Amino acid sequence: MDHTAVITRYIVDEFVPDIGVDELTADYDLFAGGVIDSLALLRVIDWLGTRFQLSLDDVELSPDNFRTIDDINAFIGTAGAQQ
Repeated sequence: MDHTAVITRYIVDEFVPDIGVDELTADYDLFAGGVIDSLALLRVIDWLGTRFQLSLDDVELSPDNFRTIDDINAFIGTAGAQQ
C-alpha cells in the first residue's frame, strides 16, 4: 500500500512547515537536505509505530530505511509484513 501522501504530510507538518506538501518530492534525501537529523529520526520512527501500528522491536532500524519518503514507504511495507 502506498502511504506516500500521509508520510509527506507528517514530514512537512513536523519538520518543514514553511514549504508546501507538493514541494517535498518522494525521492528527496531528507538527511542530506537537513530536513531530518538523528533526533528527528527517532520522532519519525515513533510516529510510524503509532500511526501504522507497527511493532518495531524486531525490525532493523537502519537510517537508510528513512533517507527518503520512498524509503520510509517501503520500510512500512517491510515492517508490516514481518508482523
